[in-house]
Amino acid sequence: MAEAVLDEWEIALRVKTEELKKCQQEHQLQSCMKCEKFLVCELRDTYVKAVYDSMNKGTGGGFEF
Repeated sequence: MAEAVLDEWEIALRVKTEELKKCQQEHQLQSCMKCEKFLVCELRDTYVKAVYDSMNKGTGGGFEF
């Protein structure tokens, strides 16, 4: 089975995902939504940005539905 080649956006997303999971484990949470810092968390903000960047490959723009 061939292994997928990750681009810089996917690598950054994986790193941020692991950081977020580690934080949740340290605080014994299953979700960030139960955290008191939910709305002001810099780690969560950088994770959300990494998700968005991995979707648009850094081309910018807004969330359009």
